[in-house]
Amino acid sequence: MRDHRLPSSPAFWRSPLRGPWFTSVLGVVLLVGITVLFVTGLLSYAAYNPDLSSVNDKTPGKGLLGFYLFSWPTHPSWLYRLTQGVHVTLGIALIPVLLAKLWSVVPKLFALPPARSLAHALERLSLLLLVGGALFEFTTGVLNVQLDYIFPGSFYPLHFYGAWVFFAAFLAHAVLKTPLALRNLRHIRDEQPSGEGELVSPNPADPTVSRRGALGVVGGGSLLLLATTAGRSFDGPLRETAVLAPHGGPEPGGGPGGFQINKTAAYAGISPTETGEEAWRLVVTGRDGRSVRLDRPQLLQLALHSSALPIACVEGWSTSDQWWRGVRLRDLAALVGHDDPVDVLVESLQRHGAFRRAALRANQVADPRSLLALFVNGEDLTPDHGYPARVIVPAAPGVLNTKWVARMTFGDL
Repeated sequence: MRDHRLPSSPAFWRSPLRGPWFTSVLGVVLLVGITVLFVTGLLSYAAYNPDLSSVNDKTPGKGLLGFYLFSWPTHPSWLYRLTQGVHVTLGIALIPVLLAKLWSVVPKLFALPPARSLAHALERLSLLLLVGGALFEFTTGVLNVQLDYIFPGSFYPLHFYGAWVFFAAFLAHAVLKTPLALRNLRHIRDEQPSGEGELVSPNPADPTVSRRGALGVVGGGSLLLLATTAGRSFDGPLRETAVLAPHGGPEPGGGPGGFQINKTAAYAGISPTETGEEAWRLVVTGRDGRSVRLDRPQLLQLALHSSALPIACVEGWSTSDQWWRGVRLRDLAALVGHDDPVDVLVESLQRHGAFRRAALRANQVADPRSLLALFVNGEDLTPDHGYPARVIVPAAPGVLNTKWVARMTFGDL
Protein backbone atom coordinates (compact mmCIF):
# COMPACT_ATOMS: atom_id res chain seq x y z
CA MET A 1 0.00 0.00 0.00
CA ARG A 2 1.51 3.31 -1.07
CA ASP A 3 1.61 6.26 1.29
CA HIS A 4 -0.65 8.92 -0.29
CA ARG A 5 1.60 11.61 1.15
CA LEU A 6 4.43 10.60 -1.21
CA PRO A 7 4.74 11.85 -4.82
CA SER A 8 5.08 8.25 -5.97
CA SER A 9 1.42 7.65 -5.09
CA PRO A 10 -1.14 8.61 -7.79
CA ALA A 11 -3.41 9.94 -5.04
CA PHE A 12 -0.77 12.53 -4.10
CA TRP A 13 -1.60 14.44 -7.30
CA ARG A 14 -5.12 15.74 -6.81
CA SER A 15 -5.62 18.33 -9.52
CA PRO A 16 -8.76 17.55 -11.53
CA LEU A 17 -7.25 19.30 -14.57
CA ARG A 18 -4.78 16.55 -15.34
CA GLY A 19 -5.91 14.05 -17.87
CA PRO A 20 -5.21 12.69 -21.34
CA TRP A 21 -7.27 15.35 -23.18
CA PHE A 22 -5.59 18.33 -21.46
CA THR A 23 -2.13 16.87 -22.02
CA SER A 24 -2.91 15.98 -25.63
CA VAL A 25 -4.02 19.51 -26.53
CA LEU A 26 -0.78 20.94 -25.17
CA GLY A 27 1.22 18.19 -26.86
CA VAL A 28 -0.24 18.89 -30.31
CA VAL A 29 0.49 22.62 -29.95
CA LEU A 30 4.09 21.81 -29.02
CA LEU A 31 4.36 19.29 -31.86
CA VAL A 32 3.70 22.03 -34.39
CA GLY A 33 5.52 24.82 -32.57
CA ILE A 34 8.72 22.94 -31.77
CA THR A 35 8.95 21.61 -35.32
CA VAL A 36 8.85 25.20 -36.60
CA LEU A 37 11.44 26.20 -33.97
CA PHE A 38 13.78 23.41 -35.05
CA VAL A 39 13.55 24.27 -38.75
CA THR A 40 14.04 28.02 -38.22
CA GLY A 41 16.91 27.25 -35.83
CA LEU A 42 18.68 25.22 -38.49
CA LEU A 43 18.14 28.06 -40.95
CA SER A 44 19.62 30.50 -38.46
CA TYR A 45 22.72 28.35 -38.16
CA ALA A 46 23.03 28.08 -41.96
CA ALA A 47 22.83 31.88 -42.23
CA TYR A 48 26.09 32.16 -40.30
CA ASN A 49 27.98 30.49 -43.15
CA PRO A 50 29.44 27.84 -40.82
CA ASP A 51 31.23 26.09 -43.69
CA LEU A 52 33.64 29.02 -43.68
CA SER A 53 35.13 27.19 -40.74
CA SER A 54 38.28 29.20 -40.22
CA VAL A 55 36.21 32.16 -39.09
CA ASN A 56 32.47 31.77 -38.58
CA ASP A 57 32.03 28.24 -37.32
CA LYS A 58 31.52 28.17 -33.55
CA THR A 59 30.60 24.46 -33.65
CA PRO A 60 33.62 22.30 -34.50
CA GLY A 61 33.14 18.64 -35.27
CA LYS A 62 29.54 18.94 -36.41
CA GLY A 63 30.15 16.15 -38.96
CA LEU A 64 26.90 14.65 -40.22
CA LEU A 65 24.91 17.29 -38.39
CA GLY A 66 25.97 19.76 -41.07
CA PHE A 67 24.42 17.77 -43.92
CA TYR A 68 21.84 20.45 -44.73
CA LEU A 69 24.12 23.51 -44.91
CA PHE A 70 23.89 25.63 -48.03
CA SER A 71 24.95 29.03 -49.32
CA TRP A 72 22.67 31.46 -47.54
CA PRO A 73 20.77 33.57 -50.11
CA THR A 74 20.63 37.35 -50.27
CA HIS A 75 17.07 37.46 -51.61
CA PRO A 76 14.75 38.59 -50.19
CA SER A 77 16.64 41.10 -48.08
CA TRP A 78 14.30 40.50 -45.11
CA LEU A 79 14.79 36.70 -45.11
CA TYR A 80 16.85 36.45 -41.91
CA ARG A 81 14.67 39.07 -40.29
CA LEU A 82 11.69 36.76 -40.89
CA THR A 83 13.22 33.38 -40.00
CA GLN A 84 14.98 34.56 -36.86
CA GLY A 85 12.06 36.72 -35.80
CA VAL A 86 9.77 33.70 -36.02
CA HIS A 87 12.30 31.52 -34.18
CA VAL A 88 12.76 33.84 -31.21
CA THR A 89 9.19 35.13 -30.94
CA LEU A 90 7.62 31.68 -31.23
CA GLY A 91 10.10 30.23 -28.74
CA ILE A 92 9.17 32.84 -26.13
CA ALA A 93 5.43 32.50 -26.81
CA LEU A 94 5.60 28.71 -26.32
CA ILE A 95 7.06 28.95 -22.81
CA PRO A 96 3.66 28.87 -21.02
CA VAL A 97 2.60 25.90 -23.16
CA LEU A 98 5.81 24.02 -22.35
CA LEU A 99 5.49 24.69 -18.61
CA ALA A 100 1.84 23.63 -18.62
CA LYS A 101 2.70 20.46 -20.50
CA LEU A 102 5.45 19.56 -18.02
CA TRP A 103 3.07 20.27 -15.11
CA SER A 104 0.44 18.03 -16.67
CA VAL A 105 2.74 15.00 -16.80
CA VAL A 106 4.81 15.55 -13.66
CA PRO A 107 3.25 12.55 -11.82
CA LYS A 108 5.00 10.28 -14.31
CA LEU A 109 8.35 11.56 -13.07
CA PHE A 110 7.75 9.99 -9.66
CA ALA A 111 6.02 6.80 -10.79
CA LEU A 112 7.28 3.54 -9.27
CA PRO A 113 8.83 1.22 -10.14
CA PRO A 114 11.17 3.40 -12.23
CA ALA A 115 11.40 0.71 -14.91
CA ARG A 116 8.93 -2.11 -15.40
CA SER A 117 10.77 -3.54 -18.39
CA LEU A 118 13.61 -2.78 -20.78
CA ALA A 119 11.21 -1.01 -23.13
CA HIS A 120 9.82 1.03 -20.25
CA ALA A 121 13.34 1.92 -19.10
CA LEU A 122 14.20 3.15 -22.63
CA GLU A 123 11.03 5.21 -22.69
CA ARG A 124 11.90 6.82 -19.32
CA LEU A 125 15.39 7.59 -20.63
CA SER A 126 13.98 9.24 -23.75
CA LEU A 127 11.70 11.34 -21.54
CA LEU A 128 14.71 12.44 -19.51
CA LEU A 129 16.39 13.63 -22.70
CA LEU A 130 13.15 15.21 -23.87
CA VAL A 131 12.42 17.17 -20.70
CA GLY A 132 16.05 18.03 -20.01
CA GLY A 133 16.61 19.05 -23.62
CA ALA A 134 13.50 21.24 -23.67
CA LEU A 135 14.47 23.06 -20.48
CA PHE A 136 18.05 23.48 -21.69
CA GLU A 137 17.11 24.81 -25.14
CA PHE A 138 14.45 27.21 -23.93
CA THR A 139 16.59 28.47 -21.02
CA THR A 140 19.73 29.09 -23.08
CA GLY A 141 17.63 30.64 -25.85
CA VAL A 142 15.97 33.11 -23.49
CA LEU A 143 19.28 33.99 -21.86
CA ASN A 144 20.84 34.64 -25.26
CA VAL A 145 17.87 36.77 -26.34
CA GLN A 146 18.24 38.89 -23.21
CA LEU A 147 22.03 39.12 -23.69
CA ASP A 148 22.67 37.33 -20.38
CA TYR A 149 25.63 35.10 -21.23
CA ILE A 150 25.84 33.33 -17.89
CA PHE A 151 26.21 29.80 -19.30
CA PRO A 152 29.67 28.25 -19.71
CA GLY A 153 31.17 28.17 -23.19
CA SER A 154 29.85 29.60 -26.42
CA PHE A 155 26.10 29.78 -26.97
CA TYR A 156 26.38 28.49 -30.55
CA PRO A 157 27.71 24.94 -29.95
CA LEU A 158 25.70 24.55 -26.75
CA HIS A 159 22.43 25.46 -28.45
CA PHE A 160 23.29 23.60 -31.68
CA TYR A 161 24.17 20.24 -30.11
CA GLY A 162 21.43 20.60 -27.50
CA ALA A 163 18.88 21.14 -30.27
CA TRP A 164 19.81 17.90 -32.02
CA VAL A 165 19.65 15.86 -28.80
CA PHE A 166 16.35 17.44 -27.82
CA PHE A 167 14.75 17.09 -31.24
CA ALA A 168 15.81 13.45 -31.58
CA ALA A 169 14.06 12.67 -28.27
CA PHE A 170 11.12 14.88 -29.29
CA LEU A 171 10.74 13.08 -32.62
CA ALA A 172 10.82 9.64 -30.98
CA HIS A 173 8.24 10.77 -28.43
CA ALA A 174 6.02 12.26 -31.15
CA VAL A 175 6.06 9.06 -33.18
CA LEU A 176 4.99 7.06 -30.14
CA LYS A 177 2.46 9.46 -28.65
CA THR A 178 0.88 11.45 -31.51
CA PRO A 179 -1.63 8.72 -32.51
CA LEU A 180 -2.79 8.48 -28.88
CA ALA A 181 -2.98 12.26 -28.57
CA LEU A 182 -5.16 12.52 -31.68
CA ARG A 183 -7.49 9.86 -30.31
CA ASN A 184 -7.76 11.79 -27.05
CA LEU A 185 -8.64 14.97 -28.91
CA ARG A 186 -11.66 13.30 -30.44
CA HIS A 187 -13.21 13.47 -26.96
CA ILE A 188 -13.06 17.26 -27.01
CA ARG A 189 -16.70 17.49 -25.89
CA ASP A 190 -15.90 15.80 -22.60
CA GLU A 191 -15.48 18.63 -20.09
CA GLN A 192 -14.39 16.53 -17.12
CA PRO A 193 -11.93 13.60 -16.95
CA SER A 194 -13.49 10.24 -17.44
CA GLY A 195 -11.40 8.62 -14.73
CA GLU A 196 -9.46 6.60 -17.25
CA GLY A 197 -5.77 7.05 -17.90
CA GLU A 198 -2.73 7.21 -15.64
CA LEU A 199 -2.73 11.02 -15.51
CA VAL A 200 -6.20 11.23 -13.93
CA SER A 201 -6.13 11.51 -10.14
CA PRO A 202 -7.95 8.68 -8.31
CA ASN A 203 -8.81 11.21 -5.58
CA PRO A 204 -9.29 14.57 -7.33
CA ALA A 205 -9.89 17.80 -5.47
CA ASP A 206 -12.92 19.95 -6.23
CA PRO A 207 -12.35 21.84 -9.51
CA THR A 208 -11.92 25.63 -9.37
CA VAL A 209 -11.52 26.04 -13.12
CA SER A 210 -12.41 23.93 -16.12
CA ARG A 211 -9.81 22.43 -18.39
CA ARG A 212 -10.92 24.84 -21.11
CA GLY A 213 -10.42 27.67 -18.65
CA ALA A 214 -6.93 26.42 -17.84
CA LEU A 215 -6.10 26.26 -21.54
CA GLY A 216 -7.38 29.84 -21.81
CA VAL A 217 -4.95 30.94 -19.11
CA VAL A 218 -2.06 29.21 -20.89
CA GLY A 219 -3.09 30.67 -24.24
CA GLY A 220 -3.50 34.11 -22.70
CA GLY A 221 0.02 33.91 -21.28
CA SER A 222 1.37 32.99 -24.70
CA LEU A 223 -0.51 35.84 -26.37
CA LEU A 224 0.81 38.28 -23.77
CA LEU A 225 4.39 37.17 -24.42
CA LEU A 226 3.75 37.39 -28.15
CA ALA A 227 2.43 40.95 -27.88
CA THR A 228 5.38 42.08 -25.74
CA THR A 229 8.01 40.45 -27.96
CA ALA A 230 6.94 40.30 -31.61
CA GLY A 231 7.15 44.01 -32.35
CA ARG A 232 10.95 44.06 -32.57
CA SER A 233 10.73 42.00 -35.76
CA PHE A 234 8.19 44.27 -37.46
CA ASP A 235 7.76 47.89 -38.40
CA GLY A 236 4.94 50.03 -37.08
CA PRO A 237 3.10 50.49 -33.76
CA LEU A 238 3.89 46.98 -32.47
CA ARG A 239 7.45 48.15 -31.79
CA GLU A 240 6.14 50.22 -28.90
CA THR A 241 4.71 47.12 -27.18
CA ALA A 242 7.83 44.94 -27.43
CA VAL A 243 8.96 45.66 -23.88
CA LEU A 244 10.22 42.12 -23.22
CA ALA A 245 12.32 41.89 -26.38
CA PRO A 246 15.98 42.92 -26.44
CA HIS A 247 16.16 46.63 -27.19
CA GLY A 248 12.40 46.77 -26.70
CA GLY A 249 10.28 49.88 -26.75
CA PRO A 250 10.83 53.02 -28.84
CA GLU A 251 13.89 53.50 -31.03
CA PRO A 252 16.75 55.22 -29.18
CA GLY A 253 17.27 58.89 -29.89
CA GLY A 254 16.51 60.60 -33.17
CA GLY A 255 18.19 61.64 -36.37
CA PRO A 256 19.59 59.48 -39.17
CA GLY A 257 21.55 57.28 -36.73
CA GLY A 258 18.70 56.86 -34.26
CA PHE A 259 18.11 53.14 -34.68
CA GLN A 260 19.08 50.16 -32.58
CA ILE A 261 22.56 48.75 -32.07
CA ASN A 262 23.86 45.75 -30.16
CA LYS A 263 27.36 46.87 -29.19
CA THR A 264 28.57 50.43 -28.79
CA ALA A 265 31.97 51.70 -29.88
CA ALA A 266 32.95 52.03 -26.23
CA TYR A 267 32.03 48.40 -25.53
CA ALA A 268 34.08 47.25 -28.53
CA GLY A 269 37.11 49.26 -27.38
CA ILE A 270 37.05 51.64 -30.35
CA SER A 271 38.66 55.01 -29.68
CA PRO A 272 38.02 58.16 -31.75
CA THR A 273 41.75 58.46 -32.36
CA GLU A 274 42.03 55.24 -34.37
CA THR A 275 38.94 55.96 -36.48
CA GLY A 276 39.96 59.53 -37.39
CA GLU A 277 40.96 60.36 -40.96
CA GLU A 278 44.62 60.75 -39.98
CA ALA A 279 44.89 57.23 -38.56
CA TRP A 280 42.31 54.97 -40.22
CA ARG A 281 43.10 53.05 -43.37
CA LEU A 282 41.21 50.20 -45.01
CA VAL A 283 43.52 47.43 -46.20
CA VAL A 284 42.12 45.37 -49.09
CA THR A 285 44.03 42.22 -50.08
CA GLY A 286 43.32 39.84 -52.92
CA ARG A 287 44.78 37.64 -55.64
CA ASP A 288 48.51 36.86 -55.39
CA GLY A 289 48.84 39.09 -52.36
CA ARG A 290 47.83 42.23 -54.23
CA SER A 291 46.96 44.89 -51.67
CA VAL A 292 45.69 48.45 -51.55
CA ARG A 293 45.35 50.88 -48.66
CA LEU A 294 42.51 53.36 -48.79
CA ASP A 295 41.63 56.20 -46.47
CA ARG A 296 38.07 57.48 -46.26
CA PRO A 297 38.52 60.34 -48.79
CA GLN A 298 39.91 57.82 -51.30
CA LEU A 299 36.91 55.53 -50.73
CA LEU A 300 34.65 58.50 -51.40
CA GLN A 301 36.27 58.89 -54.81
CA LEU A 302 35.10 55.40 -55.83
CA ALA A 303 31.67 54.72 -57.30
CA LEU A 304 29.10 54.96 -54.49
CA HIS A 305 25.81 53.09 -54.43
CA SER A 306 22.78 52.97 -52.13
CA SER A 307 20.78 50.11 -50.62
CA ALA A 308 17.72 50.05 -48.37
CA LEU A 309 18.37 47.18 -45.97
CA PRO A 310 17.42 46.17 -42.41
CA ILE A 311 19.70 44.83 -39.69
CA ALA A 312 18.47 41.60 -38.08
CA CYS A 313 20.21 39.98 -35.12
CA VAL A 314 20.23 36.48 -33.66
CA GLU A 315 18.49 37.78 -30.53
CA GLY A 316 15.35 38.28 -32.63
CA TRP A 317 15.32 42.06 -32.93
CA SER A 318 15.61 43.94 -36.20
CA THR A 319 15.52 47.45 -37.55
CA SER A 320 13.36 48.77 -40.33
CA ASP A 321 15.06 49.43 -43.68
CA GLN A 322 17.80 52.04 -43.44
CA TRP A 323 19.34 53.80 -46.41
CA TRP A 324 23.00 52.85 -46.68
CA ARG A 325 25.49 54.37 -49.11
CA GLY A 326 28.99 53.17 -49.86
CA VAL A 327 31.21 51.07 -52.12
CA ARG A 328 29.99 47.75 -53.45
CA LEU A 329 31.90 44.77 -52.07
CA ARG A 330 32.33 43.35 -55.56
CA ASP A 331 33.99 46.62 -56.66
CA LEU A 332 36.48 46.34 -53.82
CA ALA A 333 37.18 42.74 -54.88
CA ALA A 334 37.87 43.97 -58.43
CA LEU A 335 40.44 46.44 -57.09
CA VAL A 336 42.64 43.53 -56.03
CA GLY A 337 42.22 41.30 -59.07
CA HIS A 338 38.94 39.46 -58.46
CA ASP A 339 36.63 40.35 -61.33
CA ASP A 340 34.50 37.35 -60.38
CA PRO A 341 33.31 37.72 -56.78
CA VAL A 342 34.86 35.39 -54.19
CA ASP A 343 34.57 34.83 -50.46
CA VAL A 344 35.84 37.60 -48.22
CA LEU A 345 37.24 37.74 -44.70
CA VAL A 346 36.34 41.00 -42.94
CA GLU A 347 38.32 42.13 -39.90
CA SER A 348 37.30 44.83 -37.46
CA LEU A 349 39.10 47.23 -35.18
CA GLN A 350 36.91 45.75 -32.44
CA ARG A 351 38.83 44.43 -29.43
CA HIS A 352 36.10 43.02 -27.22
CA GLY A 353 33.30 40.55 -27.86
CA ALA A 354 32.69 37.90 -30.50
CA PHE A 355 32.89 38.21 -34.28
CA ARG A 356 35.87 40.51 -34.51
CA ARG A 357 36.28 38.71 -37.84
CA ALA A 358 33.53 37.46 -40.11
CA ALA A 359 33.45 35.72 -43.48
CA LEU A 360 30.99 36.20 -46.32
CA ARG A 361 30.33 33.90 -49.25
CA ALA A 362 30.91 34.80 -52.88
CA ASN A 363 27.18 35.11 -53.59
CA GLN A 364 26.93 37.72 -50.83
CA VAL A 365 29.88 39.66 -52.23
CA ALA A 366 28.32 39.48 -55.71
CA ASP A 367 25.00 41.03 -54.69
CA PRO A 368 24.94 44.66 -55.88
CA ARG A 369 23.26 45.69 -52.60
CA SER A 370 26.21 44.44 -50.51
CA LEU A 371 28.18 47.50 -49.48
CA LEU A 372 31.06 48.77 -47.46
CA ALA A 373 28.80 51.49 -46.08
CA LEU A 374 30.13 54.96 -45.33
CA PHE A 375 26.81 56.72 -44.80
CA VAL A 376 23.40 55.86 -43.39
CA ASN A 377 20.21 57.82 -44.01
CA GLY A 378 22.13 60.63 -45.70
CA GLU A 379 24.76 61.25 -43.04
CA ASP A 380 28.11 59.80 -41.96
CA LEU A 381 27.90 56.63 -39.91
CA THR A 382 27.89 57.31 -36.20
CA PRO A 383 30.66 55.74 -34.10
CA ASP A 384 28.20 53.21 -32.65
CA HIS A 385 27.01 52.25 -36.13
CA GLY A 386 30.54 51.52 -37.32
CA TYR A 387 32.21 54.75 -38.43
CA PRO A 388 34.33 55.08 -40.54
CA ALA A 389 33.08 52.04 -42.53
CA ARG A 390 30.95 48.95 -41.99
CA VAL A 391 29.66 46.05 -44.04
CA ILE A 392 25.97 45.75 -44.85
CA VAL A 393 24.71 42.65 -46.69
CA PRO A 394 21.10 41.75 -47.54
CA ALA A 395 19.58 38.91 -45.48
CA ALA A 396 22.76 38.36 -43.43
CA PRO A 397 22.72 38.08 -39.62
CA GLY A 398 23.72 41.30 -37.91
CA VAL A 399 27.03 39.97 -36.61
CA LEU A 400 28.21 39.37 -40.17
CA ASN A 401 27.60 43.04 -40.99
CA THR A 402 30.95 43.92 -39.46
CA LYS A 403 31.45 47.40 -38.01
CA TRP A 404 34.66 49.46 -37.80
CA VAL A 405 36.16 47.55 -40.73
CA ALA A 406 39.96 47.60 -40.90
CA ARG A 407 40.87 44.83 -43.38
CA MET A 408 39.21 42.84 -46.14
CA THR A 409 40.85 39.75 -47.63
CA PHE A 410 39.25 38.39 -50.80
CA GLY A 411 39.82 34.79 -51.92
CA ASP A 412 38.78 31.23 -51.18
CA LEU A 413 38.45 30.72 -47.44
